[in-house]
Amino acid sequence: MKTTRHTDGLAWLMALSLAYCLASFIHFFHNAEYLGQYPNMPAWISRAGVYAAWLAITGVGAIGLLVVRSRFAPAGLVLIAAYAALGFDGLAHYGLAPMSAHSLAMNLTIWLEVAAAAALLAATLRCLYREGLRLGT
Repeated sequence: MKTTRHTDGLAWLMALSLAYCLASFIHFFHNAEYLGQYPNMPAWISRAGVYAAWLAITGVGAIGLLVVRSRFAPAGLVLIAAYAALGFDGLAHYGLAPMSAHSLAMNLTIWLEVAAAAALLAATLRCLYREGLRLGT
């Protein structure tokens, strides 16, 4: 059975979403479990709050993936793009303290999440562009 470009694009989107979800979880897990070691973190941020934030962010992506499979694919792609864009928020750690103030593990989890988010965002924007072309014809 031959796959279509739409199916191939959806498979890539699913794979990249899963990769970003895993990278994001690794970063949030590390952040939650070593919260006191992250430099200059606001006192109001709690371990439970970090996990709750991850669940909320991941929910945006999950809803986006569900919507993409419906007839409202462009709206789902916008949600996935927003989900991916949220992955750049990890860079805010460097607004609190320079990269050198973070441990190797902290930096690796931050950059792993950012790289996965960038890949997902690029793929999603490409799908949005193709969807726009398809709708315009």
